[in-house]
Amino acid sequence: MLIQPKPQDHVSSAHERVYRSLRSRIMYGNLEPGQALTLRGIGKEFGVSITPAREAVRRLVAEGALTLSSSGRVATPELSNERIEELAVLRSLIEVELASRALPRAHIALIDRLQVINNTISDAVAARDAVKYIRSNLEFHRTLYLRAQAPAMLAMAETVWLQLGPTMRALYGRLRKTEPPHYHRLILAALKAGDEPGLRLALRSDVTQGLRLLAEH
Repeated sequence: MLIQPKPQDHVSSAHERVYRSLRSRIMYGNLEPGQALTLRGIGKEFGVSITPAREAVRRLVAEGALTLSSSGRVATPELSNERIEELAVLRSLIEVELASRALPRAHIALIDRLQVINNTISDAVAARDAVKYIRSNLEFHRTLYLRAQAPAMLAMAETVWLQLGPTMRALYGRLRKTEPPHYHRLILAALKAGDEPGLRLALRSDVTQGLRLLAEH
């Protein structure tokens, strides 16, 4: 006997699909800062009703990925330099700890994987592809942090990345980057050497220096 899914199951599934897709777009810089979204537009794009679109937006607003004005306007956040600086500090606190916890489990296969990802970042820089650059850069960090086996801490880091996504996209072009992040090479060297102080310094420099440069432009 087949069990028919309940109507709310379809709504929940649709809401999750819309949420995950919008979340990825925002985190990886597919959307510009201050870009407005409408429930009707989201529903039309994903082929869903207003209810799952509203639920997805509600979750993203709660995570700081979207803003909701008093008039009901939904948009991606426009971050001040002070807010960027604050998020840079959060990144340094959370991600340095994640890297430190990952170090004892940083086997050769992981380091090789990180090098491959770093090569992808180089390709993105050469192609001046902002979205590919942001996606690959976050993949580099996520791949390392997964070895920390600290899911709550990683979830906090991803929430910060989510808030920064549109701003990273908008400011990336102003830097006119011509080479991949210098500190990634230092991170890889520290992992190979099992050098925890060196890893913490390289990671902290990587996540704060770049954001400070962005804030200055």
